[in-house]
Amino acid sequence: MELFASPMSCSLASHITALEAGLPVKVRFIENKKTDDGGDYYQISAHGYVPALKLDDGRILNEGPSVLQYLADAAPKAGLAPAWGTVERYQLIDTLNYLSTELHKRIFYNVFNPKSADATREAARALFEPTFDYLAKKLGTGDYLVGSSFTVADAYLVVMLNWAVFLKVDLAKWPVIAAYHQKHLKRPAVVKAMGVEMAERQRRAA
Repeated sequence: MELFASPMSCSLASHITALEAGLPVKVRFIENKKTDDGGDYYQISAHGYVPALKLDDGRILNEGPSVLQYLADAAPKAGLAPAWGTVERYQLIDTLNYLSTELHKRIFYNVFNPKSADATREAARALFEPTFDYLAKKLGTGDYLVGSSFTVADAYLVVMLNWAVFLKVDLAKWPVIAAYHQKHLKRPAVVKAMGVEMAERQRRAA
């Protein structure tokens, strides 16, 4: 399988998941809508965004929640997603949908989008507090969003908490979230994936 990614973007969650699962996934970074071999990325991803997962048979998955779940299901013993048919699996889907729509799209997309009007950007930033209030309540005293172990939902949230720190959102207002973030930043797969992606960003900046 090939994972098309942009360094430190949402595709980092899929990179982390592939490492957690121990899957032989080749990570290919795109730049300016070009693949690492100079190809047109729009031929792989019709909308030009990441992640895109090219399966061994050539088919493409191009939405974060589906890519994350596919990778998790490719290595069930890693426990990155509850089994299909269980209530916990639907809780995972529920959580992934919330993260992708309410946190990723509604907040971060509007804050980072250079085309966003100032009013739109400020309105999005104002949503951090109620959204993180909800996530803190969801975590409670636990270390994971779903169940009692690390899942793809945690991989996704860790990435977006990195973005929040970049935007100088004070996570100390939500001690459970701050502790959660620091805990998972130490996971070997997170450390490795972020190291590779930061190195790629530094290479581009050189």
